[in-house]
Amino acid sequence: MTTQPARTSDVGGLLRTWRQRRRLTQLELANSSQVSTRHLSFIENGRAQPTKQMLLHLAEHLDIPLRERNGVLLAGGYAPAYPEHALTETPMAVISGAINRVLDAHDPFPAVVVDRRWDLVASNTAAGLLLEGVADHLLEPPINVIRASLHPEGMAGRILNLAEWRGHLLAQLGRQAQATGDPGLAALLEEFAALPGDVEVPDGPHELVIPLRCTVRGHELSLISMTTVFGTPLEVTVSELAIEAFYPADARTAQTLRVLGENEPPAAR
Repeated sequence: MTTQPARTSDVGGLLRTWRQRRRLTQLELANSSQVSTRHLSFIENGRAQPTKQMLLHLAEHLDIPLRERNGVLLAGGYAPAYPEHALTETPMAVISGAINRVLDAHDPFPAVVVDRRWDLVASNTAAGLLLEGVADHLLEPPINVIRASLHPEGMAGRILNLAEWRGHLLAQLGRQAQATGDPGLAALLEEFAALPGDVEVPDGPHELVIPLRCTVRGHELSLISMTTVFGTPLEVTVSELAIEAFYPADARTAQTLRVLGENEPPAAR
């Protein structure tokens, strides 16, 4: 006989919180999920105990992150549905191999892999150039790439458009904190917002994207970034990984990175 985990909290209230975070009314969620408004109301008010399938169905329509979906299931008295592994574990070999191929192929341009809280998971050789001169205490694992960017002892002194880049990072972190409901992200946002520095919001479409303008070994670089995530993840770690790849925004930056990369040893991941 299989014993189900004990119900640990008000699963209906938890679903209501997620619905409100997504700015949906009960009627809107009911319509999109094809669940009756009456039944949805009963679930949220604790008058009906949802099945595991119903919780997964509603979580999908609420776009709840996989880690938090497991929390919803536990609150409802069910076992988690989504596994979680370290990137170094055997089941993740295909994922790890794909990441390494992307990082290696992107040299001599910088690329990093970060987790849900922007801690560095892996990087290529060129990414090390951006971190040169960052204080040792900011490079102690886990390295948080936003902290390393905005901290006065980090990259901040070498970022030429710091107010603009700071505004971009804080806005992105704020959106993630709101979307995920992760208190750790909210704490990071508060920490980083308290770091010295101004925030500048672009007043018009002067450029296609906000570049990172910084100096490396006396050279001025202009970089644009692209974020890549895994499609249709069914594992917690995979769902939270993102590759931040930087591309040269001009020919001078491209040439500088190629020259600097010629003498760099391979990165140790």
